[in-house]
Amino acid sequence: MLLIRCPYCEEERPELEFRNAGEAHIARSANMAGESDDDFEKFFFIRSNPKGIIYERWRHMHGCARFFNAVRDTVTDKFIMTYKAGEPKPSNLPKISNEVVAK
Repeated sequence: MLLIRCPYCEEERPELEFRNAGEAHIARSANMAGESDDDFEKFFFIRSNPKGIIYERWRHMHGCARFFNAVRDTVTDKFIMTYKAGEPKPSNLPKISNEVVAK
């Protein structure tokens, strides 16, 4: 089971307490009503799915119920770090091992 650190509760808790809320740091258009259907579809439905580092929004559903951002490696499924919603995307990420441990 994954342990995820909530930056508000300042505790590591089991993944069952959390829900993924999609990609983080998505720029919204100032005039959503003026967007074409194709542009709105790209904004609303189309997301990147990179192999490696991804920035995601998470919610601590069975804790403080607050949203926060996380940096996760999609290859190893390891959480590199979490930070509060509204904080800028971190520029200096901690070093991580790319070693996948067999269970």
